[in-house]
Amino acid sequence: MVVAVAGIGVAVAGSRDGSIAIYKDGTVIDGEAISGYLHVRANNVTIKNSTIRYGGASHALRIFDGFSGTLIEDTKIHCGSARTNGVVFGNYTARRVEVFGCRHGFMYSDSAPATIVESTWNGKAVTAGAEMGPAPEAPAESTATPGARPSASRTTAPGPSSVPPPEAVSGIPDSFPGPNNTGVPSGVKLKASGSINAAKDGQVFTGLDIKGCVNVTAKNVVLRKSRISCGGLYSIRTKGAVNLLVEDVEINGQGKNSAAVCCGDYTLRRVEITNTIDGPRMGSNTVIENSWIHHLTRASGSHNDALQTTGASNIVVRGNSLETYNPITRDPFNACIMIGSTTGPVVSNLTFENNYCNGGNYSIGIREDLNGSNIRFRQNVFGRDFRFGVVARPNQAGISWDKPSNVWADNRRPVVP
Repeated sequence: MVVAVAGIGVAVAGSRDGSIAIYKDGTVIDGEAISGYLHVRANNVTIKNSTIRYGGASHALRIFDGFSGTLIEDTKIHCGSARTNGVVFGNYTARRVEVFGCRHGFMYSDSAPATIVESTWNGKAVTAGAEMGPAPEAPAESTATPGARPSASRTTAPGPSSVPPPEAVSGIPDSFPGPNNTGVPSGVKLKASGSINAAKDGQVFTGLDIKGCVNVTAKNVVLRKSRISCGGLYSIRTKGAVNLLVEDVEINGQGKNSAAVCCGDYTLRRVEITNTIDGPRMGSNTVIENSWIHHLTRASGSHNDALQTTGASNIVVRGNSLETYNPITRDPFNACIMIGSTTGPVVSNLTFENNYCNGGNYSIGIREDLNGSNIRFRQNVFGRDFRFGVVARPNQAGISWDKPSNVWADNRRPVVP
């Protein structure tokens, strides 16, 4: 099995917690012990003679929408949490697969069917295929995606799904950024580079493997399709910069970045950020969209946030995956986004929408010192791996929390703070 950094176009991408994403058609996983989840984002994948152990809040083995032909054979799946599902969400064949301790063993739907033979869930035989009737109702707090059904034997009484489909709440996405659609696109060849000081207006940098940090002091600078490995205070630092665009870039803070990006007048688009104490610090005129922030690094005394602003205006956070929970250490870190007026007089005109957020002491941290105006949270999806709750101080002046459209990831029901 090949394990490499996500987004470089190889068969398998491995993360620091042992989880794996497959994104090359025809990949074969044979005889592997996987400590983490396994995501399939490719066609005609084979997984055999392997063991998967995962205890997170979602799914041990997931076949994503739009992909088919997955074969799972002579494989064991162990769920370490009562909230974890086994094999989801269809378009697969399972032969001699044993699932243990999972909330649901095998899940599928009419639009994404499964064939399940000679397989068991907690020792009980499971069968599915063309001959099988509807599967039973999912529990109210199921971690199923909308429309999916838990596995069942043929003797289980059928019933309608109790989980509302995504379209029941308008505008909420059903998929989010990850290893196959952030960072350097597959097939891009990178050229070695040291640190960059961008001091000329309109400079464009592309296709670089930057061993060092990036400082921007000019207007309209563009950094595309590149990788940054920086052990300094910030991987990208804007000072006097205006309208910086960072697109299809991977940032690895090497466990040393205080923040991945600091501090304002920039746009991040399809950026992968990992191995940093904090993700981006958001000053004024900041846009972060369609990006993936994950696997933060715990340091002594750190209060790790995927995103943070301490006083700024005109901020947009849209369509991102903000994963602050470490399923191996069970560390939720501090927040997906922390908002306060610690260094500035006000936080105003901040929109947080269409994001997936999981983890944190509170997933949305709102400080007591916040002087806020027009801060809007809408159409977001939340996991349950927080320490205390989804949002701290939701009634703080200046906060608008749209109750119908901020929903739980597992059942698409409203999060009511």
